[in-house]
Amino acid sequence: MTGVSKQTVKIPDLGGASDVEVIELCVTNGDTVSEGQSLIVVESDKASMEVPSPAAGKIVSIEISEGNTVSEGDIILYLEGDAAPAVPDAPSASTSEEEPAAEEMSSAVSDDSPAVDAVVAPVAEAIEKIVVPDLGGADQVEVIEIMVSPGDTVAEGDGLIVMESDKASMEMPSPVAGVIEILHIQSGTSLSEGDLVAEIKVTVLATAPESAKAATAAVTAPVAAPIQSAAAPANEASPPPVSAQRPVSSGVVDAKTVYAGPAVRKLARELGVDLGRVKGSGPKSRIAKQDLHNYLKEVVKSSAATGGSAGGAAIPSLPEVDFSQFGEIDVVPMSRLHKLTAANMHRSWLNVPHVTQYDDADITELEAFRKSLKPQMEKRNIKISPLPFLLKAVAAALQENPAFNVSLSNDGESIIQKKYIHIGMAVDTPAGLMVPVIKDVDKKGIWELSEEIMAMAEKARTRKLQASDMQGGCFTISSLGGIGGQGFTPIINTPEVGILGVSKLATKPVYKGDVLMPRKMLPLSLSYDHRAVNGGDAGRFLTYLVTLLDDVRQLVL
Repeated sequence: MTGVSKQTVKIPDLGGASDVEVIELCVTNGDTVSEGQSLIVVESDKASMEVPSPAAGKIVSIEISEGNTVSEGDIILYLEGDAAPAVPDAPSASTSEEEPAAEEMSSAVSDDSPAVDAVVAPVAEAIEKIVVPDLGGADQVEVIEIMVSPGDTVAEGDGLIVMESDKASMEMPSPVAGVIEILHIQSGTSLSEGDLVAEIKVTVLATAPESAKAATAAVTAPVAAPIQSAAAPANEASPPPVSAQRPVSSGVVDAKTVYAGPAVRKLARELGVDLGRVKGSGPKSRIAKQDLHNYLKEVVKSSAATGGSAGGAAIPSLPEVDFSQFGEIDVVPMSRLHKLTAANMHRSWLNVPHVTQYDDADITELEAFRKSLKPQMEKRNIKISPLPFLLKAVAAALQENPAFNVSLSNDGESIIQKKYIHIGMAVDTPAGLMVPVIKDVDKKGIWELSEEIMAMAEKARTRKLQASDMQGGCFTISSLGGIGGQGFTPIINTPEVGILGVSKLATKPVYKGDVLMPRKMLPLSLSYDHRAVNGGDAGRFLTYLVTLLDDVRQLVL
């Protein structure tokens, strides 16, 4: 008969995360588990993930408790199972009369037998589980298109699904070649890093020793199936079973102790909801996003019932209007990107005290210099607009006035001073507004910036921006120069504290000394977060920026 082995089950690779919290134990001491069954649920700052059992067996001793922090390689538990586990396609024992023959065959092909080297299996099939890769910090992205179906054959790199975050759409390629066995998602599903997408049957080459082990496992499978580890002696040193059940309080509890994933906690912070007041509808009272929405609906209803004066801080809802009574209408659903952009702008406007200052920059000399570069533009096949000069001038102004190159901490107690200069540029696309970020602007020249601006704008228009292309901005430039207008109040792209609005260039009569002459004037609007930036800092920033644009030669000093 096959022996019984004791296996140590450890925390697997967590994709670079460390010190993640154990938020749920899915098993207890003495439980019998199958291969792939969930053992624990851990939660990082980006996602919750389940750790599956690498083998079937009986749990002898659990070495961690709920609330512990763990990293890759830490011991989860000890598992008692068969020394020679069966492979998925192994034949099962049909009658008890076959067991002796199977045992004889098992001994004939044991690891100590020279006959092992003669076993040859050139190929083998395996099921590869495909999970969502690193999304660059994005969380709960929506599946907007499924590109394959069960039974389809895919090559490595073929697209499986298309996901859409609040800033971009991205295609998830297959990391392996094979046949789609199972799809675990559907259109409209929200996914995070580590979530299971599909199972793909792959064909792999097996080496001689691997083939021999597979053959041995297949032969011994009939006798391995009936063997149980229940007769194994209990480990007296094992800790008592730990219950994964969390007590549920009917009143308000500490938000830190409630059962909720990182995506829900992030949404709660954005909406200003105290999780301790929300009742969870999930298993063990786990709070889902829908619970937050339901809670807010109740708050709004309560506010409406009291005339919008609940606590003195509620915003009265707008009355519902039936526009069809005035004429023909079409109801067009907003895209996910449009809705998220609207929500982000609304959140920024409500939470950030905006102040806007205006000035005009005389870019007559800048325009003359830019147009003189036309032969070189044609030769390099690169078009230079005023934007790269604006990027360079803003970068210099951020260096001169570092009060703008900051962000506020979430608790409002600290200011994060940044030592890098990454500047976002708002791009108007058919799908909505996107803000790709140009990295290290202060270290790049006009030609390099022009080339990168063209590439980023094209990626934005074709919706090929990655999440990493839109992260890390210190400041944003929003230009309406090609559309028109004399000025506007741009909304700050939080957590940044400043944004520059650029309107349409116009030729105006301006006095230079005692002489009235036509000058090309560029209207600028600087909006800033008055919590982090005071009026004096803003005035100095905008004045210095205008000075640089008046004479771009100062950028090389």
